[in-house]
Amino acid sequence: MVIGIVGLFFSGALFATHPAAIAFQAAMFLLMVWARIVLGRHSARVAADPAARGLVTTGPYAYFRHPIYTAIIHFIWAGALSHFSWPVLGFAETVTAGAFTQMHVEEYLLKRRYPEYKDYKRRAKKLIPFVY
Repeated sequence: MVIGIVGLFFSGALFATHPAAIAFQAAMFLLMVWARIVLGRHSARVAADPAARGLVTTGPYAYFRHPIYTAIIHFIWAGALSHFSWPVLGFAETVTAGAFTQMHVEEYLLKRRYPEYKDYKRRAKKLIPFVY
C-alpha cells in the first residue's frame, strides 16, 4: 500500500482537483480520523495482531468492518481519477490490492479469536454500508 501511495504522491495524483472530489477526500479523511479515535480507545498503539485489541463494533465500525481501509481506498481513487493515467491507475490498484489483502488477513484473525465476529460480519458491511 505504501508503494502505491508514495507513487500517487510523487506523480501528483494523490489529491483531487475537482471541488466535489476534494470534499469527498475531506470526508474520507474525517472517517479515517473518527475510526482511529474509536479504535484508539481499545488500544494505546496499533497492534501487530488486530485481534489483540478486541472486537470494535462502535462508531464507524457499526457500519463498516474496515472504515480506515475504506477511507484510504476511496481517498486515493478520488485523487487518481482526477489525474487519470496508466501509471496512476497502477498505483491506485496497488493500494487497493494491499488494503484487500490486509482486510482478508485481519478478518481471518478476528474470526479465529472472536466467535461473535460471524454475527458482526452480517450486520456491518466490509466497505460500503448496506451494500458491500
